[in-house]
Amino acid sequence: MSFSQAEVERYARHLVLREVGGPGQQRLKAASVLMVGAGGLGAPAALYLAAAGVGRIGLVDPDTVALSNLQRQVLYATTDVGQAKTAVAARRLSDLNPEITIETHPLALTAGNAADLIAGYDLVLDGTDDFATRFAVSDACVAAGKTLVSGAIARWTGQVGVFAGRPCYRCLVPDIPPDAETCAGVGVVGALGGVIGSMMALEAIKLITGAGQPLAGRLLIYDALAGETRTVRIGADPDCPACGA
Repeated sequence: MSFSQAEVERYARHLVLREVGGPGQQRLKAASVLMVGAGGLGAPAALYLAAAGVGRIGLVDPDTVALSNLQRQVLYATTDVGQAKTAVAARRLSDLNPEITIETHPLALTAGNAADLIAGYDLVLDGTDDFATRFAVSDACVAAGKTLVSGAIARWTGQVGVFAGRPCYRCLVPDIPPDAETCAGVGVVGALGGVIGSMMALEAIKLITGAGQPLAGRLLIYDALAGETRTVRIGADPDCPACGA
């Protein structure tokens, strides 16, 4: 897979990076990533995936842009309010990098359509904010043998993890917590989405290029108020309904 002169200039900082270089950039160009959710996490993650040169990016989101999104969803502008997020995001990402392909899926991912949506992609990122969707994404990834990069934010705390087979997301969260919270209900500082969304993109780039050590089987937790991070290992649940024996 060759690069045009424009691509060589565009990806110059990757090409001289020892852990990426020409082979890694070729893998990025050949890769396909499905971004589930084009909101507070999906917006910055998609920007960095597009900028990095991921060859094909799919966007799944049923929503339209709302004024309350603009505090953290950096893909959108005030003039986009009322328009489909996937359509606006596709335009912005194509403007950022016309060398890549953007595919839009303006619908909600469910247990019924998850398998079909992820089938055509190498890697899946989940930036949604409800547990039913997270379970549907995770279960479909386990069944299809796809690696999942999962992120979540609320208030001042965020987390990101990589699930490649076992353990899976359900090993971490077996059931919907009775006290489950959403950003709409408890609030979230806008810049936190940029931090965790960028981490999700970074994990995806590491997985695609083979650079470094991905967060496979680990969860990175970031406390923005304290300015601290910690990483915990996730154990595989032998009774997990998705990946257990």
